[in-house]
Amino acid sequence: MFQVLFHNNLYLGQEIIMGHSKISVRRDHFLSGFTWMTPNSPSGAHTDGVKKLKGLRYRNMSSQIVRKFSQNSQDISQEFQLPSAYESAMEALSTLITQKKRNGTSAISGQNQKLDRMLRYIKILGLEEKIAGLKIIHVAGTKGKGSTCAFCEAILRESGFRTGLFTSPHLIDVRERYRLDGLDICQENFLQYFWDCWNQLKANISEDLPMPPLFQFLTVLAFKIFVSEKVDVAIIEVGLGGKLDSTNVIKEPVVCGITSLGMDHMETLGDTLGQIASHKAGILKPQIPAFSVPQLSEAMEVLQERANELMIPLEVVAPLTLEKLNGTRLSLCGDHQLSNAALAVSLCKSWLRSTGNWKSRFEDVYEEDGLPEQFLRGLSAARLSGRAQIVVDPLNNASGGNKRLSGDLTFYLDGAHSPESMDACARWFSAAAVEQKDLSLSSVSSKVETMERSWTNGYIKHCHDKESDEILKRILLFNCMDTRDPQILLPKLVDTCASSGIYFSKAIFVPSISAYTKVTSATSTIPSYIPGKDLSWQFNLQRIWERIINGKDVLDQNLMLNASLGLPPREFLYEEASHLGPEDGYFACSSVVIPSLPLTINWLRDCVRENPSLRLQVLVTGSLHLVGDVLKLLRR
Repeated sequence: MFQVLFHNNLYLGQEIIMGHSKISVRRDHFLSGFTWMTPNSPSGAHTDGVKKLKGLRYRNMSSQIVRKFSQNSQDISQEFQLPSAYESAMEALSTLITQKKRNGTSAISGQNQKLDRMLRYIKILGLEEKIAGLKIIHVAGTKGKGSTCAFCEAILRESGFRTGLFTSPHLIDVRERYRLDGLDICQENFLQYFWDCWNQLKANISEDLPMPPLFQFLTVLAFKIFVSEKVDVAIIEVGLGGKLDSTNVIKEPVVCGITSLGMDHMETLGDTLGQIASHKAGILKPQIPAFSVPQLSEAMEVLQERANELMIPLEVVAPLTLEKLNGTRLSLCGDHQLSNAALAVSLCKSWLRSTGNWKSRFEDVYEEDGLPEQFLRGLSAARLSGRAQIVVDPLNNASGGNKRLSGDLTFYLDGAHSPESMDACARWFSAAAVEQKDLSLSSVSSKVETMERSWTNGYIKHCHDKESDEILKRILLFNCMDTRDPQILLPKLVDTCASSGIYFSKAIFVPSISAYTKVTSATSTIPSYIPGKDLSWQFNLQRIWERIINGKDVLDQNLMLNASLGLPPREFLYEEASHLGPEDGYFACSSVVIPSLPLTINWLRDCVRENPSLRLQVLVTGSLHLVGDVLKLLRR
């Protein structure tokens, strides 16, 4: 029978066979006590004690060892060392936020002026010449650039290089943006580099050169960290766009990549795919190899035109095939990752050739139809939180002897927020939810030799074992920024899931916890409830959902009554919408607005605690910030 054991000093991994692949359920110290399910994760052994790996270079460490110790020292540092100094750094960072809200207009006008100032900041820190020695892989795109960068980092780390990775945004803690040899930078080193940059820049500000806005500072800090740590390769993800992005002060990268392009950030990049592609193509440089995944014709024409202007070849990379992976399962889930992984493979090969490392390391063993073993290990070791990530809630799933004491609560997290990424998210969730359903059924009913299963009204019936009856409910937990279009995102999610036979029992709309006006750490206080919080956007999301599901509008007064009652009763989860009415003290609908994310998580936990037969599969999507908030809550 499948069980996950939790203990403060245990690192436990168990492999669960799913067809011809393996899923490892493990306790990751970074996540501080909840189970993170990833394909092909190593089945680690239990470690006694905590070793601080300060100053250790992991160049030749395997991915298994790196993951095993990935956060031991950092968690101890985070929880017990320098807390006030770290919070002070977060407060200082918060003063650099110049926009009133996400996707707002920067207080510093003129994008070209921004790049000029970036160069001045870099010069103040003495990094101008040193950046050229970083041997950079520069990646832009709408979707998949974070995944592509994560694959690149893992491949080159497995190939024996000291790696630096800069990505955005962070989900729980700002240190996630800076990885050295696959690990988030430790608090102690972060603070050293942070205050060094801060103090030098502060001492040189003037009327025409203020302190840099947040992302510019974080970008400058990345260069400072990677130069100081003497990484062999720096993988840099573009923040927004490309041509005018803060990272585009990189003059001579080793290789550039463009991931899949789509309609996103249109308020900044333009309202046509061609305009967006023009921004992304801005990272291409003369004499620098460039690669792209297949694009829609409008985008590809712009990319090719820019490559022709620079007189450089633009190689279009086809998705990886299962044959080329030779049985290796990508660590990042979803069919779309085959394209991201293929781009990463091409970028790494080009980097290795341009730096003179390919011939010495791979030429003798490389076969044209396959991939080097180091590449395969990297593709199975890469990690990126909040993208197609499955987390089993540790506070439930308990059992006593042969009797379950609680139901199952599993979160499926993906920060999709564009139509294209929402389609990919829906396809991933549809496959993953069924896979997990089958896993749970086989483990719960292992003592039943033959079992007939039939689905009726959300129940999973085990015809030969009455005690193993389970109630399966799939819940959508959703929020998105008001600059997104939920009238596109929500129908895309519902229709794509429905095409795979996956339907949501209920939807919950919540406000995010994170505030754009403040940078918080992993240990910052999280209020359980903020009285008087404006929920008008969440009500708008609910109206759109009800229109999709029930084909009719819901009156505003009914929605307000709904939210004024606080947490919904347990019956809301089980009953069909038509069975609930005003006489039950709750409005009849298939969704609910809950004014607090912490209250929502606790309500879901209470539901499964009260019913050991209940299995909740909760898809969290619409916003990386919502995903990060959920991860932070589960970690606690």
